[in-house]
Amino acid sequence: MNQIQTSKVRWAGAVACVLAVTALVGCAHGPEAGPVRQPGPVAAGAATMDIGLIAFNDLHGNLEPPHIAVPIRGAAGVERVPAGGIAYLASAIAQLKSRNPHHAVITAGDMVGASPLVSALFLDEPTIEAVNHMQIDFSAVGNHEFDRGWQELLRLQQGGCEKFTVREPCQISKPFEGARFGFLAANTLREDGQPLLPATGIKRFTQGGVTVTVGFIGMTLKATPTMVSPSGVKGLRFEDEASTANALIPQLRAQGADVIVVAIHEGGYTNAKVLEQSCSGINGDIVPILERLDPAVDVVVSGHTHQAYVCDYGRVNPSRPFLLTSAGQYGSLVTEVALQVDLNTRRVVRKTAHNHIVQGEAFTGSQGLVALNPAVPAFTADPFVHQLVARYRAAAEPLAQRPVGRASAPVLRVRAASQESALGNLIADAQLAATRAPDRGGAQLSFMNPGGLRADLVPDAQGRLSYGQLFSVQPFGNNIMVRTYTGAQIRAVLEQQFSGGTSRPDAPRVLSVSEGFGYRYDLTQPAGSRISHMTLHGKPLQEGDQVRVAISSFLASGGDGFTVFSEGRDTLGGDQDLDALEAYVRAQNPVVPPATDRIQRVVR
Repeated sequence: MNQIQTSKVRWAGAVACVLAVTALVGCAHGPEAGPVRQPGPVAAGAATMDIGLIAFNDLHGNLEPPHIAVPIRGAAGVERVPAGGIAYLASAIAQLKSRNPHHAVITAGDMVGASPLVSALFLDEPTIEAVNHMQIDFSAVGNHEFDRGWQELLRLQQGGCEKFTVREPCQISKPFEGARFGFLAANTLREDGQPLLPATGIKRFTQGGVTVTVGFIGMTLKATPTMVSPSGVKGLRFEDEASTANALIPQLRAQGADVIVVAIHEGGYTNAKVLEQSCSGINGDIVPILERLDPAVDVVVSGHTHQAYVCDYGRVNPSRPFLLTSAGQYGSLVTEVALQVDLNTRRVVRKTAHNHIVQGEAFTGSQGLVALNPAVPAFTADPFVHQLVARYRAAAEPLAQRPVGRASAPVLRVRAASQESALGNLIADAQLAATRAPDRGGAQLSFMNPGGLRADLVPDAQGRLSYGQLFSVQPFGNNIMVRTYTGAQIRAVLEQQFSGGTSRPDAPRVLSVSEGFGYRYDLTQPAGSRISHMTLHGKPLQEGDQVRVAISSFLASGGDGFTVFSEGRDTLGGDQDLDALEAYVRAQNPVVPPATDRIQRVVR
């Protein structure tokens, strides 16, 4: 028998965005530990209980297969496996549930927001309806849950058709019933100190007359306000993650929690392969949180970085023996966590985790056919979810075909010798145009990362462009942010094109730049000395100059290894990138592919 409940908790101190499962059993785990619970009767031959946790993160409303190929090691070397699609994810979760009667399904944020057309056009209502069918238990909020404002997030939870955005709610479902699972937002507080949504959740499992209680804490990253429009989080504050979770653990114990799980929309990076169980090279913003998190926590389900990992963090720091997991992005993977609880001591005595590829259907991408791989289990599409997606896809078609302007020629992602692209330059120009006015941020310069360009912009035979085409180019729904950087910081960002994150001189991530900015780079020079001749509107850019720069919220958070972008100050959030691109295309009409001569590569 399973019982679920959520609770809004009043507490003193900080609150954080985490969803956690922690074994709070037997004797206490530190100074804040509650009283030891007396064990109940244990059935003969059943001295332990197996509890299964099923987790995913960063779904981002990907209803249709996202055309992701997951690399695995095969007999012939590296092989690719087609992954994702919410109907297949639903089947995968159902299969994992069937393995263990004692299970809970949780997510670590960004279930919605930055979603593809079929979900985003309907305010992510179809994603909520599909996840309702999966019968999950709790979902930590992420930064993208606030893309349309906290009032709209509450509508997704509670249901109804009240309008908080430019798009109409309840276009298909009348009325929209809301989520049948609990969003958790422990570190997101209103002005009166109360959580916007429940901070914690409880689920109880009974076996042989003995009940084991699992407590969950869910939260978003503290930096959420820097990643969304200020209006979307007006009247809210976001508290420290570790402090929040630590303050809630005694309260969960008081409610009888034997196991505590933290689900947090913050993550890291490792050097491990996708399906490898390793902490190799673990780094990122999750690490300092783990170092301060109460060691009573057993499992930390993480997200945000779109990386896949299973890390026994106790091998990194024995005093913090957490099991840390993340299931990548877009429903391409699902994490299975196995907990074994001793029914006498109520301690977790064994915990393991595995990421499973959600293989559903083949696709043809830029690198050709990605066929079903017989070495990996394939899932059938859940019939209900499949029909739901088909209904919304048909409804989206007229909106996708809405004309937005014209183009004189295709605007492509093909990189020039300098590694910039016409499409990247076009989007940088669009972002600058949207933020140049003083009341919009006063931007003087804009950057666009190549990984954010998801499709070429190709007009039809009459030169026409549709909204659906723009959406395919920029489907993530990032907000444009304007920040102040010095000339020295801009130089440091440009140096990271060749040595930041996964970037290397032989595989750089060169940012496209807006018109009026230029520079040279020389890969024969040592790291840190490759950038020269920076100019802005015809004048040399000096190290001490203060420049207002427009970038996506993804880059502003240090994405793609551009960590210097996270050091900007005087942040002003703005429109979503797609809205800026549409406005720019309409204003230009026809849009002309920009020249790819803003950056010069020195060839010796």
